[in-house]
Order: sequence, then C-alpha cells, then structure tokens
Amino acid sequence: MFLRNFSFLILILFCISCDKLSFKKKANKQVLDTVVNFSSVDTYPSFKVCDSLIEKAQQEDCFRNTIHKKIGEELQKYEFAIKDSIFEVVIVNLLINSNGNIELETIESSEIIKQELPKLDSILKISIQQIPTIYPAIKRGIPVTTKYRLPIQIQLKE
Repeated sequence: MFLRNFSFLILILFCISCDKLSFKKKANKQVLDTVVNFSSVDTYPSFKVCDSLIEKAQQEDCFRNTIHKKIGEELQKYEFAIKDSIFEVVIVNLLINSNGNIELETIESSEIIKQELPKLDSILKISIQQIPTIYPAIKRGIPVTTKYRLPIQIQLKE
C-alpha cells in the first residue's frame, strides 16, 4: 500500500512538474522598443550645408541659423514705410513635410505689426517659398513631418 501511494505521489509530481521542464528551443527574439517619443526626432531637418554635421545640437543650430539667414535675406529685399518705430517679434509656424517641402502654417503677430506692416504676411509667404529644399527630419530611419516655430524680430525705425 505504501509503495502504491508513493508511486502515485511521484507520478503526480512528475506530471505537475512537466510544465517546468521545457523541451522547446528557445528562440532568439529581438526585443523591440515599443515606446515612441513623438515630441522629438532622431535627426532634425537640415539644409545641404548642415548635412555634414554629426552632433544633433550642431545640426539643430545650423538649421535654425540657415533658415533665419535665408528669410532675413529675403526680407532685406523689401522696403517698409512706417509711422512709428517698431520692435516686435513675429512667430512664424512652419510645417516641413516628409518630402522636405516647407509650408507656412500661421503667422502670430501683434496688432501693431498688422497695422504698420499689412503686407508682411504676403512677404513672409513669398520668402518661405524661396527657401531651398530641406532634408526632412528622421525618426527611426523614416522621414517625418515636423513643425517649426520661427521667431522673427522686426526692428524698424522711422
């Protein structure tokens, strides 16, 4: 009787522990990072002159400086007649799509700018159209659409 109970107990323990013994081959599975931060990109949009830079901060600075320079050069071509001196900041919201095309989304300006420089919006649109093709931002090896806020300082004297 004791031998029968002991054999039965060993059989049950063996059956229960079978799931602990794995005879399957362990597949080498690559763990994927499923958390994606959509508020940042791996590589910022860039111009051809900025393409040789390696560090992310340098690329961002080069892009910012180049776009400011290009728009500034375009704005210098126009003469503005004003009544009072102006020292304002205009925020230009740009959309750089995954093909590298740049579009003007909105222009945030004060009432003073709108009154004194009513043609500034159309001049900025023309200036942005004159910007050369931009290499789009890269996120995980894929070109992505990004938004860029460009502050433009308007300083005009009578």
